[in-house]
Amino acid sequence: MAGLTPLVWTVLAIGALVVGLSKTAVPGGGTVAVALFAAVLPARESTGALLVLLIVGDMFALLSYRRHADWSVIARMAPAVVVGLAAGWAFLAIADDAWVRRLIAVLLLLVVAVTLWRRRQQARSGAEPAVGSGAVAAWSYGSLGGFTTMVANAAGPVMSMYFLAARFPVKAFLGTSAWFFALVNVAKLPFSIGLGIVTPSSLLMDLLLVPAVVVGALVGRRLAGRMDQVLFDRLVIALTIAGALYLLL
Repeated sequence: MAGLTPLVWTVLAIGALVVGLSKTAVPGGGTVAVALFAAVLPARESTGALLVLLIVGDMFALLSYRRHADWSVIARMAPAVVVGLAAGWAFLAIADDAWVRRLIAVLLLLVVAVTLWRRRQQARSGAEPAVGSGAVAAWSYGSLGGFTTMVANAAGPVMSMYFLAARFPVKAFLGTSAWFFALVNVAKLPFSIGLGIVTPSSLLMDLLLVPAVVVGALVGRRLAGRMDQVLFDRLVIALTIAGALYLLL
């Protein structure tokens, strides 16, 4: 920490602010925080530092939207997420960082493409979305979400595409996301400590960055109540694509 420059601290503070915003207003925006942290810290260190801040953001999201969750969706995806977490833990222990980042980016872009295609087909046919109740979709998105969150804290775009394809209203989207990520991120903590990703040094860094998360969460809570559904959907898609392209570079 002593070697971090004012510019690095500024980038980290902006990333922490984005974490708060993403948890209470703009799901998918968390990938921007992933990009910012990875730009100024070593890959493994950035993952550990960001995880604790994400958990802090989760607490604020639960305070705001805990009553709006669709628990049937969370329960349906739970087994697949556990499988994805285990695979991500094993992969993180042996894989090259650059290769993993690019693989995740390709998967995210595929998820966006499939989701947009499904929505276009549904709009043409007038059919109701079936992704929320499909076992195949739950296992596909759930396992991919578990894997990407364990490897790079990058499950936000994956799960955003799942909830978006199910056409959740804003508050149901945010409430289900809040509970989902609160549970998953806490479950990741022992794995991350065991891998040496979360350390006393990263915890001290997080302590200094928590105020920025709090500010972002409070600002996001005010924005969410005024956000139009169409604008919300477009922001989620745009931020998902931006985050995927960054990871691909």
